[in-house]
Amino acid sequence: MKITVSVTIQADDAAPAVVSDVFTFERATLGPASLGLHLNEAKDLLSAVQEKMVDEQVQVALAEAATCPSCGAAHRHKDTRADVVRTLFGVLRLASPRWWHCRCTPASTATFSPLAELLPERTTPELLYLEAKFAGLVSYGTSAKLLAEVLPLGRPLHATAIRLHAQAVAQRLEDELGEEQFSFIDTCPAQRAELPRPDLPIVVGLDGGYVHCAQQRSRRDGWFEVIAGKAMPATGRASCFGFVQTYDTKPKRRLFEALRAQGMAANQQVTFLTDGGEDIRDLPLYLNAQAEHLLDWFHITMRITVMTNMAKSLRLPPPSADPDLELSPETAAELISEVREDLRRLKWFLWHGNVFRALTTVDGLIGDLEILQPDDEREPGKLLTAVHEFDSYLRANAGRIPNYGERHRAGEAISTAFTESAVNQVISKRMVKKQQMRWTPRGAHLLLQIRTRVLNDQLANDFHRWHPGFTHCSPDAEDLADAAQPSHGFFRSPFLRGPAGRTAEPPGGRTVPEGRGRPGSDPGVDRGGPGGGPPGRACPRPRVVCTAEECRGGLNPGASAVAEVLSHHGAPARGAYRGGAHASSGAANSRH
Repeated sequence: MKITVSVTIQADDAAPAVVSDVFTFERATLGPASLGLHLNEAKDLLSAVQEKMVDEQVQVALAEAATCPSCGAAHRHKDTRADVVRTLFGVLRLASPRWWHCRCTPASTATFSPLAELLPERTTPELLYLEAKFAGLVSYGTSAKLLAEVLPLGRPLHATAIRLHAQAVAQRLEDELGEEQFSFIDTCPAQRAELPRPDLPIVVGLDGGYVHCAQQRSRRDGWFEVIAGKAMPATGRASCFGFVQTYDTKPKRRLFEALRAQGMAANQQVTFLTDGGEDIRDLPLYLNAQAEHLLDWFHITMRITVMTNMAKSLRLPPPSADPDLELSPETAAELISEVREDLRRLKWFLWHGNVFRALTTVDGLIGDLEILQPDDEREPGKLLTAVHEFDSYLRANAGRIPNYGERHRAGEAISTAFTESAVNQVISKRMVKKQQMRWTPRGAHLLLQIRTRVLNDQLANDFHRWHPGFTHCSPDAEDLADAAQPSHGFFRSPFLRGPAGRTAEPPGGRTVPEGRGRPGSDPGVDRGGPGGGPPGRACPRPRVVCTAEECRGGLNPGASAVAEVLSHHGAPARGAYRGGAHASSGAANSRH
């Protein structure tokens, strides 16, 4: 069987259609290997069709530009050069004539090339898009092999070309970024009060990771830090971002643009969660007037867990050479027991936001460990160093420690566990895990911009903006919404998780004697501690149904959004029962 594929070209005018045979192939008996088109045949067919199509397009474009638009005279021909254009379906070598400008029209140059003006770039947008997209997902070498395997590129594609093209796209995105500012708050309270009711708060988590450095001169220079984060609105798809802090000159602008892409309003509350490090602690300041800046509970409990494990290995100190300084075994055992108990109490003081009691406990730990400190360097010395570091960590972030238990029971974010997954997704999978290459700060930063745009499904929109004729379709918005996970899935409150189409009911409280409940709570009901939830119904989520008028109408500007919505569902507003021993300075959050 012989099959011939023809192309019919119909001009816009009344000229007859032109039919051309472009490809012919044969088939024998039917079998799995002979069914349909082979990959090589499909490549040759696409290349042949494109060549015929491009020839006609070039002829029509040159015919339209052959005469002067002012006087109608034909342009005089000077010479012809070959323009090389790289496409998805082969390398095109187009005959590009150069013509003299008409004397009736003044021009800055004597000659011009109409084809070069119509095709200023030598690589088509679709090829650049696929190269950048695959480079953001897998290594440069794998991207080159994959594209050469499935597309009739017509030339060898090297990893270096993929890297240069991806960096060129990323640099274009960088050039579009606005100028860095100290503060992005450009409204006053009176203006924010007149704005419509905002959506529920946006939760933003920031964390860091490390990648191999190509400019290693010593063992300490083997790594450099990359900052990654994720912004999660109450409804809709979350977006991630990343940058190399030592290279990026516009980190605050980058974070602001990420929030603005999520639809952040000037009167909308934003919760920033960080690990409290010096490098990113002050980054989210002055981005939103309604923002609250909190220390991540995960990093606090992780440090306490390490110290607790170190305390388990404490042993009685050896006999001292000075009898006056020697501790009795009973005293040493009592001190070791107090150290372990203080570490447990320290965790619960911080869980309830009692920073004053937590710092007092840390001071007591330092005193006990100094007594247990032997002359030689053993385990108590390491634990003492860790406690000193934790003391400095708490004092530097004292104003960012809220009442985590209260926020947890109200269904608000307390941890950046979702950001840990973003670090793994943005940095580790592409630059660290199973990736043996080393990076320069510039190369890593530019690749991060491409990778985050690919993960957020925004790269196709960028090419649509640059090239209006770009026809590659990004995933449908409805499909993205259906595929997106619930934005606040990292909340551990069980009453916020319910099956689709139903309202999630919380577990019931336990009855306790009157007066033993939390200050301000209902008498005789125990809220259940870190795992319990208040009675009532959950706030509106993509998988939770709520018919309350307040949920449909939105929230008052400037108010605590989560607290207001939870209050009409029966949950206590955050801050309603601050008092007594728990009303410490650490309960107040920094607001900028």
